[in-house]
Amino acid sequence: IKDEISEMSGRSVSYGTLYSYLDQLYRKNLVNKRSGDPSPERGGRRKIFYNVTKKGMAALKAAHELSNSVWTDATELLK
Repeated sequence: IKDEISEMSGRSVSYGTLYSYLDQLYRKNLVNKRSGDPSPERGGRRKIFYNVTKKGMAALKAAHELSNSVWTDATELLK
């Protein structure tokens, strides 16, 4: 996730920032999270897995539609 965000935004994203946003999304029920098994490669720490909920997909779709609408309206104004 971190690498994708950095690549898309052209900016470096810290793990602290990423986990802060993921926690906010989790508290709003936009994503679920679950813990994996601890592994020696991770120093015994568990890997956390996230997936988007139905509510999260609906919010993402609404944000995408709003963004498209704004760009369409802006394009029309510039003609």
